Amino acid sequence: MSKKKTFSQLINSDTPVLVDFHADWCGPCKMLSPIVKQVASEMGGRVKVVKVDVDRNQAAAMKYGIRGVPTLILFKNGKILWRQSGAMPKKALLDILQRFV
Repeated sequence: MSKKKTFSQLINSDTPVLVDFHADWCGPCKMLSPIVKQVASEMGGRVKVVKVDVDRNQAAAMKYGIRGVPTLILFKNGKILWRQSGAMPKKALLDILQRFV
């Protein structure tokens, strides 16, 4: 039985970690969710994907200054490599992630 990792443990990884800050009530988040799943699948193990509900995880949202959802942040070893707010097409997200893996 593995212990659940904290948010900072998750983002402190040699593998890039894409964090999708979202909310259940957010329309653009619902549009972005399947895109993020497809991108995670296509990237294989080269990128980890973590979804964070800002209403349930307000501390993490505040720490990273999330003002609007969806916001995507790419971390590696705990450092922010890239961030963007708003939905985006799958190809654009794949192109961005390719630069960091």
